[in-house]
Amino acid sequence: MQFTLRQKLLAIFCFILLIATFIGIQSINRFNQLGKSIDVILRENYRSVIACQQMKEALERIDSGTLFLLLGYEKEGKDLVTKNIELFKTAMEVEANNLTLPDEPRKAFQVKSLFTLYNEKLLLIIDKKSPSPQDTYFNALFPLFKEIKNTTDEILHMNQQNMSDANNNARRKAAKAQRDMVLFLVVAFFTAIIFLLFSNRWILKPIQRLIRSTNEITGGNLNLVVEVDAHDEIGRLSEAFNTMVTHLRLLRRSDNSKLLRIQRAAQEAFKNLPEAIAIIDLDGTVEVATESARVHFGLTPTTRVSDIPYPWLPAFLLEVVNNKKISAKEYKGDVIQHFIDNREKFFQPKAFPILDNEKELNGLIITLEDVTLLRQSDEIKKDLFSTVSHQLKTPLTSIRMAIHLLLEEKIGTLNEKQADLLISARDESERLFAILEDLLDISRIESGNVRMNLTAVSPYELVEETVESFRREAQDKGIMLEKDLARDLPEVAADPARISHVLGNLLSNAVKYTPVGGKVLVSAKPGKGKVIFYVADNGIGIPKEYHAKVFEKFFRIPAQGKAQNQGSDRGEGLGLAIAKEIIKAHDGDISFKSSEGKGTTFEFSLKRYERFDE
Repeated sequence: MQFTLRQKLLAIFCFILLIATFIGIQSINRFNQLGKSIDVILRENYRSVIACQQMKEALERIDSGTLFLLLGYEKEGKDLVTKNIELFKTAMEVEANNLTLPDEPRKAFQVKSLFTLYNEKLLLIIDKKSPSPQDTYFNALFPLFKEIKNTTDEILHMNQQNMSDANNNARRKAAKAQRDMVLFLVVAFFTAIIFLLFSNRWILKPIQRLIRSTNEITGGNLNLVVEVDAHDEIGRLSEAFNTMVTHLRLLRRSDNSKLLRIQRAAQEAFKNLPEAIAIIDLDGTVEVATESARVHFGLTPTTRVSDIPYPWLPAFLLEVVNNKKISAKEYKGDVIQHFIDNREKFFQPKAFPILDNEKELNGLIITLEDVTLLRQSDEIKKDLFSTVSHQLKTPLTSIRMAIHLLLEEKIGTLNEKQADLLISARDESERLFAILEDLLDISRIESGNVRMNLTAVSPYELVEETVESFRREAQDKGIMLEKDLARDLPEVAADPARISHVLGNLLSNAVKYTPVGGKVLVSAKPGKGKVIFYVADNGIGIPKEYHAKVFEKFFRIPAQGKAQNQGSDRGEGLGLAIAKEIIKAHDGDISFKSSEGKGTTFEFSLKRYERFDE
């Protein structure tokens, strides 16, 4: 009889399940037996043992109270006797309700009777009705005390002995359960080994033979025929491989068939890429798209981009084609927000050109890169900078105040070396305070907590004031500082203090990195609904590999940073980061162009006042 692979696997699984079920049932049964044995110990004897111990303790305290009465301490004696009589009765009641051993009811009744008699004799002493309390105690109470205590001890020992017997019985059952479980496991182990040997013969050997055959086929041996010695699923799979090899032999004889195979394989591989990618022709029709692009963005083949219910996507493609920026390697659009399965995601659209032989644009590859984690990481870094800056600012203010007081010698005279050290500490603390202020500015601007005081500002006056503040520094370095802009440029909507800070930072960098005899030019010109400002120099420039990091926090070009640290004016790489956030808060753009050894030009735009006001 021939068994299918499914039947073989099912037989092995059922046997393993049977073994596991049998061991589980046996384990549950043994645990139940042990639990019952332990329950007997707790239920039948433990309460009686505790009750007997409490009766003995209460009886001894009653006896102590009686002795207090005999010695003349009536109040203390009566309190002690009254309190412990109630405790004795309570414990005796517990014992009377937990009679589980054969001789236990008789002895419990005996204790109750003796205590009743003992209580009667005790009342004679308490109420002073006994002519001779000492005789009553030694001739009546004390013998009853010993008899009650002995009887209680007998009940206690009976229950303790029963607990010991039950404990031994539980140990024997535990040992037997352990032996049985070991036996069951050994039997199950050897039975499983036997089934594994059968599974190796039924399943593993045919699969291994099939793997060896397919490896040879992969190596190009298409004349191989896989041996089929079973009629189960593996046998049918072997037959399918033989059929496949036959077709491969036919396909290999035709270049067209080979090209078709490669094309189809490439299409399937492209469709199953995890990223959202689509190939779009110049008419805006989707030709090929990955699964993610089809499901999450509606970019199915033959669909026009203009018909997709995401307005940012047609706008992005239109911007790419119209601006002709696609001639470069890639073009990045603005990060967009998109909800997938009710979860907020952020994607970075990118466009890559498909060029024909004449280097003309023939189509576009659109990728939508998931940058959600990067965006979350940026938010975490922003929160960290803000928190650390706030926490450091208060102690740093105290340090600055302390250094200031020391330098004023209000608490003692300083020698020359001490004064030098304190001056150095003051300079460094002021520098650190400025860094913290910059970090807090960035944090506040990024979070939107800083409101820009937008007013109508003349570009000429703005540039004039900033340039003049750097005039002396430029002259001292032998640098020509010039401005080139018309007085009648349209007014811009700006916060004068903030934009002056931006211009000042750009001018400071330009003067700092321009050699003696160099030139720095500040200019501005009108644009469409905006005014564009330029700060250009012919200094050392910025190496191309660092262009992408210029606006990052704490970034300084390594070689320039070392040279700068040797001077007195040391930056921390925050100026351009702050400038970028200020310009963004004005709804403007900032960028730069630079060639190493030839100079750098920074530009930023501000909206015209009248357009902004509308």
